Amino acid sequence: MPRLQPVYLLVMPNTLLLDVAAPAEALRIANHQQDDVRFVLRYVGTQRSVATSIGLRLSPLDVLPDDVPDNAWLVVTGTVEKPLPVQLPDGTMPDVSDIPTPDAEARAVAWLRQVVRPSHQLACICTGALLAARAGLLDARACTTHHGSCDALRTLAPSARVADNRLYVHDGNVWTSAGVTTGLDLMLTLIANATGPLCAAAVARQMVVYARRAGADPQLSPWLEGRNHLHPALHRLQDAIAADPAHDWTLASMAEIACASERHVTRLFREHAGVAPIDYLHRLRIALAREMLGNSQLDLERIAERTGFGSSRHLRRVWHKFETLPPSRARRVTHGG
Repeated sequence: MPRLQPVYLLVMPNTLLLDVAAPAEALRIANHQQDDVRFVLRYVGTQRSVATSIGLRLSPLDVLPDDVPDNAWLVVTGTVEKPLPVQLPDGTMPDVSDIPTPDAEARAVAWLRQVVRPSHQLACICTGALLAARAGLLDARACTTHHGSCDALRTLAPSARVADNRLYVHDGNVWTSAGVTTGLDLMLTLIANATGPLCAAAVARQMVVYARRAGADPQLSPWLEGRNHLHPALHRLQDAIAADPAHDWTLASMAEIACASERHVTRLFREHAGVAPIDYLHRLRIALAREMLGNSQLDLERIAERTGFGSSRHLRRVWHKFETLPPSRARRVTHGG
């Protein structure tokens, strides 16, 4: 029989729907990828029905249950101030948002303070960390939140060590993530811890996530840097490199995918991505190597082979161009040591 893993999602008024949907979908897929652990979701809130960021309502919610199993995960989602306007069939556009009330927030804070125990895993996505901070659950802990709310988090939890530029942070039984899609990165890590890295990798592949980003990755990770442009040929080439960084990439093979000359590919990278082609490739390979350091026991020589470097010496030389810590230290940091 599979081990049941209860997961409680706290859904507040005007919740950011992606904070709920992405982690929940990852758990659904994880249930189909293995038979050892069965994730069971329970949606809770301060009221039976809440508005979401895109105008849809979620219901029914279980109103703040008195107790939570000792082995539960508690996921606190973020909220928005202004949900998307929605037009009804009759042409009207009513205000579909919930008006946040201090009473609702106070009840959620009191509930978290009451039910969260050391045996739980507390995961705060985006601005959900602010509720946890008000409950005193982030005091003296390392944590993060959406980059636009880091100062607010410092105000609510003065003793917390707030990281401005991390996808997610793990401290004891508390996990906090940055904005929006980073909730998926955090949940994939929790899934890996519960079921093993192969299941998490399968979930990522099913959700068309090229590679899981580690918590130590900056919020502007190498997988996203250099993509803020509109050139279709360069995007096509970057997609191909990101899908297989370990491939034996040459300027000629890049040019073939971009349908451009080698000289023009170099110009495209410098003009639109702000880097040389080789530096873009090396950044992705180092990101992949960092991921393998955190999620496997492979030695550095094997990791070098799997990430496209000819040797561990070559990997180390390129590593020091982009990282301040050596690979051995990065392995300990990624594992939370």
